[in-house]
Amino acid sequence: MTAWFEKLNETFIETGYYELIIEGLKNTIIITLGALMIGVVIGMLIAVVKYFADDAPALKPLAWLCDVYVTVIRGIPVVVLLLIFYFIVMASADGITVAILTFGINSGAYMAELMRSGINAVDKGQMEAGRSLGMSKLQATRKIILPQALRYILPAIGNELIALLKETAVAGYVAVVDLTRAGNLVRNNTYDAVNPLMCVAIIYLALVVLLSQLLKVVEGRLNKK
Repeated sequence: MTAWFEKLNETFIETGYYELIIEGLKNTIIITLGALMIGVVIGMLIAVVKYFADDAPALKPLAWLCDVYVTVIRGIPVVVLLLIFYFIVMASADGITVAILTFGINSGAYMAELMRSGINAVDKGQMEAGRSLGMSKLQATRKIILPQALRYILPAIGNELIALLKETAVAGYVAVVDLTRAGNLVRNNTYDAVNPLMCVAIIYLALVVLLSQLLKVVEGRLNKK
């Protein structure tokens, strides 16, 4: 045990590489949260467009474009999408910006289906009740449907956040020092193949467990309402 602690000290403390791990963790959190916000916005817009397109023929072409977007994005591996954005679409942008936008756009395709399912889970009688009170479909959606749909949507967003956190492990492909990339750099420079990778794995596991517990708390409060 003493020898192991000495190795940890040699790998992270004496070399100062613990700062690299901290930087990687910070970048991972920034990319994850930034991508989540973009994904939520895109997903909500697509879900609302497709919801209204059922009664608005003028929105049919836009709904079709949304379907194309979802199909294309879900059909391309996120690593390939990341490389396309970094080397072709946004060649002059820095890696973190590219990673946030890429993971956000990728997440938006999945968020759209999650949110559409949450909206459709609300009983159709709620919309009819709102319309019978003189509300437009937009007003009824905003005041009646969406507040109830949040009960189904928020847990799904939490699960997508956990998935996003783990997906960012490939951000190192575009010269971003994320948590995984930081662990690999420490491993390459110290020739310690065990401790850096185990450290990265433990940090990811701790973050996922923390998010899972927070998700359970949110679900519990939603179920009490």
